[in-house]
Amino acid sequence: MQPLYKSYQTILNDHNRLMALMILSLHTLLVWGSSKPLFGALLLCHFGFFLLWQPVLHQNNKLSWQSTSVIVALAASATTFFTSLWFIAFWVAGLFALIGGRVFSSNTQHERFPKILAASYLLAILLLWVVPKLLNTNDDLAAAEFLLIYFLPILPITILFLSAKNKPDTQTRNIDFFYTLLIFLLTIIVVLGSFAIGVIWQIHYIKLLMFVVFGLATTLVALSWLWNPGTTFSGLGLLMSRYLLSIGLPFEQWIRNIAAHAENETSADDFLAAAIQELTQLSWVSGLMLQTENLKQQLGETSEYISTYNFQQMHLTLYSRWQFTPAMYLHVQLLTQILGEFYEAKRREETISKNTYMQTLYETGSRLTHDIKNILQSLGTLSTAIEQNHDTDNDAKLIELIKMQLPRLSQRLSNTLTKLELPSIERKNQEKVSVWWKNFKQANAHHQLEFDAPADFPKTDIDSDLLDSVVDNLLQNALEKAKRELNIRINVTLMPSKHFCLEVTDTGSAISPEVADKLFKSNVSSKNGLGVGLYHAAQQARQSGYELSLTDNQDGEVRFRLEMAT
Repeated sequence: MQPLYKSYQTILNDHNRLMALMILSLHTLLVWGSSKPLFGALLLCHFGFFLLWQPVLHQNNKLSWQSTSVIVALAASATTFFTSLWFIAFWVAGLFALIGGRVFSSNTQHERFPKILAASYLLAILLLWVVPKLLNTNDDLAAAEFLLIYFLPILPITILFLSAKNKPDTQTRNIDFFYTLLIFLLTIIVVLGSFAIGVIWQIHYIKLLMFVVFGLATTLVALSWLWNPGTTFSGLGLLMSRYLLSIGLPFEQWIRNIAAHAENETSADDFLAAAIQELTQLSWVSGLMLQTENLKQQLGETSEYISTYNFQQMHLTLYSRWQFTPAMYLHVQLLTQILGEFYEAKRREETISKNTYMQTLYETGSRLTHDIKNILQSLGTLSTAIEQNHDTDNDAKLIELIKMQLPRLSQRLSNTLTKLELPSIERKNQEKVSVWWKNFKQANAHHQLEFDAPADFPKTDIDSDLLDSVVDNLLQNALEKAKRELNIRINVTLMPSKHFCLEVTDTGSAISPEVADKLFKSNVSSKNGLGVGLYHAAQQARQSGYELSLTDNQDGEVRFRLEMAT
């Protein structure tokens, strides 16, 4: 009992097998269902397999009373009209369309092949069995009757074995409505064309069928060429697309007007207000109501025909002068989506503009804060030197250092305040390298530093304010490291090159790889005091035509380089 139940479950879960059993039951009904005792049983069997196979409702769906009514009405119609050859012709044509339409939506050859076999059987039984009976031309196909009865069922029987061997992983039951309707109409044309020509001409059925099939094929070839003929003519496909896109107004004009408003209007709300004015100019629009996060507006008059469209933050209600057709609704939905896309683009543009403005303010403030911090650090160093001076012999040297440092610090502070008041104005204090190097050594003579310089200084002029700011930041980081790690030597080297190049090296521990990778790219929090200051120093150097980099990073040799870009 258990193997039988498993076999039953396997058949019910295999869509192709159910299709094959439905076709075999149809074949039995058409060939041997003329006797009344068998007709009811065979019809019930065929209709049952059809319900299990049909691609509209899944087996595990719960039927509503509407679906149940449709199924009962369909069963009653089949019982009443299945004795009519015309009903059978339309029924077989419908099955052929359902199966043939899904051939185009199948992805793999294994999924398409069973459907091709089933469609071949249905087309053959329709043209070689049903239609000849409609025309009373059975004698024309008497020689093929034996093949139709006993050999044509091999096609659905083959599906049973193919389904077991090449069963797809996922069985979709989607219906391509367009292809299904097209195939159904073409099949009906063949049936009705064969009937009309057979009644009028009274010719042999094979010849009649050849006329109809080749005539239909010629028509389809002509239509396919007219659909896309090439360079000689735009084709019916383009005309159809333009028609579908231009229901109610020229589509190209709408896009052009919306793009013009998007270019001319500065804010998203102003653009949207101008765009909905375009909508109110359409002949079929009675009024509209628009609601966004910042705007709520109603124009025109309300009507009983209402269509609502939602796109992200935009909610649009259209009041039309007549009821929209499905094509018209899709067309307006496309127009609304285009309007929404432009609106979102304007909103993103505003957001980017605000972010750019805030980023500019942030970078300017951060850079000036960084400059003031370096100045305060220099003042703190002078204060520390005064506090720690207990030898009266060094008073003269200390006074000389203060006299030299205070004017420079005052000048740097004045320049920083000028930038704060007028951030768009950048003043550069050009100075010779030799002069800057001399002042730099004197300003940092009280630190435990080693200075190296070539005999011949570079001839290029340098921005002294920039160098003071950036190099002070490098020295402060190195001096902070020297407080935590013992026996660290700090060397400041002016490299022998045609353009300015300075290196600050310490013999302390290396910077961690995580911090080093982000050192000049973003703000980095670090126990070594690196990251934020160096990030802004690198930005400032780059804007002034210099490049700040970490050339060596290993224990005993951490080297920063400030170099003029060539």
